[in-house]
Amino acid sequence: MSHSTASRRDLLKAGGLGLLLFNVGGVERWLSPRSARAEAMPLGVLSAPEVALLEAFGETLLPGAREAGIAHFVDHHLALPPADSLLMLRYLDVPLPYAPFYQLGLASLDRVARASANKPFIDLDSAARDALVGRISHDNPPGWQGPPAPLFYFAVRADAVDVVFGTEEGFAKLGIPYLAHIDPPTPW
Repeated sequence: MSHSTASRRDLLKAGGLGLLLFNVGGVERWLSPRSARAEAMPLGVLSAPEVALLEAFGETLLPGAREAGIAHFVDHHLALPPADSLLMLRYLDVPLPYAPFYQLGLASLDRVARASANKPFIDLDSAARDALVGRISHDNPPGWQGPPAPLFYFAVRADAVDVVFGTEEGFAKLGIPYLAHIDPPTPW
């Protein structure tokens, strides 16, 4: 990902619209997280197993988060300077850098799933996923070694809400008028 030719004004405007900047073959393209996922845009911070786990966790927290591009949204904002990040962590006084927060939280989620069900989180059925998510939403389960589990739950849930409902389409699903300060150039 390169922001070399985009001005700060362009970045702020596009960021406010939820668009992500990708460099594809030397050409910069603005894409929504949903489009970035659909086009399998490369990720720069999270590993493939972390992406799979984040998508499964996000989908458990809020159906539609995977398709809406939660992993691309999080990965993109982890690669930005913290002052430009739109991740919920920025507003929660979580110490920098943010990547370990997600990486350790995802590793802990998977470790707890394996300890309690002898399966990785992504292989749990929906009832087992929901039960584990319910546990971490209010306490650190035994074996949790990442950031506080309820904080991890809250932050990733907020990221899921942002990618699923932070668009014109998402607002329409909620029956809320979309009153953006700057309208997106195209509906996405």
